[in-house]
Amino acid sequence: MRLPKFRFRWEAIVWIAIGIFAGHRLWPQVAAATGVPTTDKPAPAFQLTTLDGHVITSDQLRGKVVLLNFWASWCPPCRFEMPGFESVYEKKKDQDFVVVGVSMDNIGPADVNRFLAENHITYPVAMATGPIVEAYGNVDLLPTSFLIDKEGKIRNEVQGIFASVALDQAVDRLLAEPGPVASRGDMTP
Repeated sequence: MRLPKFRFRWEAIVWIAIGIFAGHRLWPQVAAATGVPTTDKPAPAFQLTTLDGHVITSDQLRGKVVLLNFWASWCPPCRFEMPGFESVYEKKKDQDFVVVGVSMDNIGPADVNRFLAENHITYPVAMATGPIVEAYGNVDLLPTSFLIDKEGKIRNEVQGIFASVALDQAVDRLLAEPGPVASRGDMTP
């Protein structure tokens, strides 16, 4: 008769562990969608050269809502989330929203470009550099995304798939917020 109790306890422990794991993975999605910041630290400054040769800096993106996504073409969760990012980007790019992909691939820019073309990804993508990877905490889990507000603060960090439904809601919320406030020295009398 003790065996069922023992089994029940192990089952309970397993379910608790599954619940903790699922909650850990789902919380960033829920937080982003509902407007609960998972962080409020300034986004590290960066400069990237996109695969089409344009230079993007964090200063140029100030006043916009930015999704900075670290990904790789060999990463199944990355491949899964990219069409959703593309959809949200296409709907909101004229409203000061931009996705910047940071490819962690070792295959080279030509192969990454081919992958992007085959998958109809049009948002800007750059190859990862040591400085940006270090600046964003030595990203070692892919995908990892940082949602940055108009003020240049990281509002949400999502490790793993960032669902397009949660991203869409989070972007709408951040776009509705006022933009950067000019400092007194920038104001005209």
